[in-house]
Amino acid sequence: MKTLLTSSGITNDSIRDALVELLGKPIAESTALFIPTAIYPFSGGAFGAYQAINGERSSLLAGLGWKSLGILELSVLPSIEEDAWVPMVRDADALLVWGGDPLFLANWMRKSGLTDLLPTLRPEAVYVGTSAGAIAATSTFVETYTEPPRGADEPLKSEDVVFSTPEGDVDRILVTGQGAGLVDFAVIPHLEHPHHLDASFANAEKWAAHIPAPTYAIDDETAITVVDGNVQVVSEGQWKLFQP
Repeated sequence: MKTLLTSSGITNDSIRDALVELLGKPIAESTALFIPTAIYPFSGGAFGAYQAINGERSSLLAGLGWKSLGILELSVLPSIEEDAWVPMVRDADALLVWGGDPLFLANWMRKSGLTDLLPTLRPEAVYVGTSAGAIAATSTFVETYTEPPRGADEPLKSEDVVFSTPEGDVDRILVTGQGAGLVDFAVIPHLEHPHHLDASFANAEKWAAHIPAPTYAIDDETAITVVDGNVQVVSEGQWKLFQP
């Protein structure tokens, strides 16, 4: 399976061209499944899911003009027969995994069976991860929380860390999570984004120090493609690679 990992979706022509190259055909001739699961732990998550699928943010991923688009909600999959959803995943040209809470997403990827299914998909299929969707594709990742997350099945490694922002220092809990392992590096999205004040170069370096793998910090104009283990950065913005 090929991967396209982004910070905020298909935000420029370079990233769009990379997606088309990975698909091997136009978007208008490709089928996709959109996964909104990660957005639901956030306040107003249901509205965020709608905006991502059919609202103001749809143009970044779901609204690119796919031949057909389905919605795959991971939290319902354990309650239905695999024959009802696994063939759809196997037939899709692209899986579009939206942003939100990466720990919540990674947990439901495992519970639903998607994590185990991904390595068996067609080599030409493309995993398109946005923000949390990109983070959860990795083996090990970190995320910060104002309070430790609840309901996680895996033991969590947490520590108090002070992060600097333009508005002053912020106390956060740094949590280590386990993703799907599609790639052998980690991703820190939204680098230097005005609405993600703690995602600075300096703080990204602190986060990367807790990840035992190469870590790419990428802004919203940058993406990373992986084909047969070959990693390529596609960027019209800023990014930095931190080595473990």
